[in-house]
Amino acid sequence: MNFNFMYNMPTRLIFGVGKLSELAETPYLPGKKALIVIGAAGAMKKYGYLEKVEVLLKKNNVETVVFDKVLANPISENVADGAACARENSCDFVIGLGGGSSIDAAKSIAVMATNEGEYWDYMQAGTGGQKMPENRALPLVAIPTTAGTGTESDPWTVITKSETNEKIGWGCDDTFPVMSIIDPELMLSVPPKMTAYTGIDAFCHAVECYIANVNQPASDRFALEAISLITECLPIAVKDGSNLDARTKLAWASTEAGICESLSCCIAHHSMEHAISAYYPDVPHGAGLTMLSVSFFSYVAERNPERFADMARAMGEDVDSLSEDKKPFAFITGLKKLIKNIGLDDETLSNYGVKKEDIPKLAENSITAMGFLYDLTPVELTREDTIAIFERAYK
Repeated sequence: MNFNFMYNMPTRLIFGVGKLSELAETPYLPGKKALIVIGAAGAMKKYGYLEKVEVLLKKNNVETVVFDKVLANPISENVADGAACARENSCDFVIGLGGGSSIDAAKSIAVMATNEGEYWDYMQAGTGGQKMPENRALPLVAIPTTAGTGTESDPWTVITKSETNEKIGWGCDDTFPVMSIIDPELMLSVPPKMTAYTGIDAFCHAVECYIANVNQPASDRFALEAISLITECLPIAVKDGSNLDARTKLAWASTEAGICESLSCCIAHHSMEHAISAYYPDVPHGAGLTMLSVSFFSYVAERNPERFADMARAMGEDVDSLSEDKKPFAFITGLKKLIKNIGLDDETLSNYGVKKEDIPKLAENSITAMGFLYDLTPVELTREDTIAIFERAYK
């Protein structure tokens, strides 16, 4: 356990069934004119969530403008267009409504609404300009409608630059939401497959933060509980999306995993997935993580098994009856069971058009675009190691 750390979690979390209604009266909104950022697919309009949010805000004397062009894997053009919309309409804060893509885009839009240049000028990796924003971002409110990314409780935002196939995570103190409303009722409409994809994303956040070399006491506690809750409740929610108890526990597990990302960090597993979905944007993030997970975590467990038995216990695996050398791999057994129980055991990279000959460029991209997560991985991974993990995962 790492006892050398910083704890910074500035987001006000309003959590619980029916809590969205507090938008009508909360005194914590940071302004009187909001840009609401939603996805281009139209789910927020289809299920009436956008209208409900606008009505509640109106009761709180807040005007709204809607930006509805965010892609499932948001791109830098989405950020530029959204920032221009915020400036043109003199918005004084931003609301991210929807899944991780909408909230991530909202964070980046909030930064660029008050700063000059292009978004990529501020990326710290890849071809980014490595600048820091000179001006404070617009305040951000997050309202997640999926249980997966945890972006409602962390500063990270993931955006793709299409021209260079770079999908990079970035954040600063200003990209923490000032307030997040996590209402599990908004998650009842998520289809089974998307429930599985987002849930496994939250699971991987917790796992990666637990084994990262920057783990710390608070993140450990949140991570193990999130792993336990997701193992228990994700299969239930996939089979019965109307189960509000399961949805509520998953929503908290996702938020916990986001807190873990604020206190610890993800590792190279995420770098590798970002390379896949940067080149193949139709690959859902959770699907990419799933397809890499057994290969990646097996590789790490073989070389640094120390923390894997704890995670296996959190998943309900019988660890203590095993010999010491087999205890870490009880986690891999549990992981395989979870993937099967949520219906993702038939996911293959080849089904998404990924070719085996793509693997070297995917490995290189993961290192150049998101190499900083390799530094936080508890084992050293060379380019050849990364290629080997991709190849073991390939089907």
